[in-house]
Amino acid sequence: MRTLALALSLLAFALAAPGLAAAQDVVIDTHVHLHKGEASIGDYRAQLKAKGQSVAAFGAMWFGGPNQALAGNPERIRANNDALIALAARHSGMIAIATVHPYDGAAAIAEVERVAARGVKLLKIHPHTQRFDAADPRVLALVRRAGEVGLIVVMDNANIVANDNENLFNLALQAPKTRFIFAHMGALNFRFWNMLALARTAENLFADNVYFDISATVLIAADSPIEDEFVWTIRNVGVDKVLLGSDFPQMSLPQTLDALDKLDLTEAERAQIRGGNARKLLGLD
Repeated sequence: MRTLALALSLLAFALAAPGLAAAQDVVIDTHVHLHKGEASIGDYRAQLKAKGQSVAAFGAMWFGGPNQALAGNPERIRANNDALIALAARHSGMIAIATVHPYDGAAAIAEVERVAARGVKLLKIHPHTQRFDAADPRVLALVRRAGEVGLIVVMDNANIVANDNENLFNLALQAPKTRFIFAHMGALNFRFWNMLALARTAENLFADNVYFDISATVLIAADSPIEDEFVWTIRNVGVDKVLLGSDFPQMSLPQTLDALDKLDLTEAERAQIRGGNARKLLGLD
């Protein structure tokens, strides 16, 4: 039912805006933080309204803040996930992004299974704020199970922890049946991800299961000396693997869209990133 509601929201958006009648032109923001719970949704929508910006859907996470998603308190994490799911039921277009802590072991696995059964599509885990090592075997066990129950795993990839790109790449190799979204696409170490063009040529190595959002990083790259390399990287990882994210409230969706428009991409490529790719990944067609 949740998928149907989001699909109807996308359809209504397209019908209401003839210039955007092609469904791939809708905007989907995959990276919104609700630091103030439901009040943040009001702030987010008010910010969009002030700029005359529409959004067909938005992925919302971290209800209660990252410090409430530390290991050792799975009951709190479960309650926060339930709060997010309840918010998504009340707010059209909201996609709940649940969380667990990998070091909670069996409790984390059980929560992954529970939220998936409730219709959640996205699971966010964050090595830096949740203070875990992405190379820990417990993380691999968690993301493998998440993939088995149909969850897409979102992980921070801002390179603020050691060996961030390398650990995430190896995790994706070891969990080929799990789809990942690496947020921020490596930040200022985005060049690493050009190696995916080579990984795809190695037989039986890479399952092509990695997507990226370009939240925050696109703001640095646009109109900068690294812009050409950033566009080159987007094309090497695959334009069809790149998603739009604002990282609200730290950044806004309107400024993120402005930055995307400055990149030397074709209009068809920008449309994929604005929403077309997220629609396909999340099954919103």
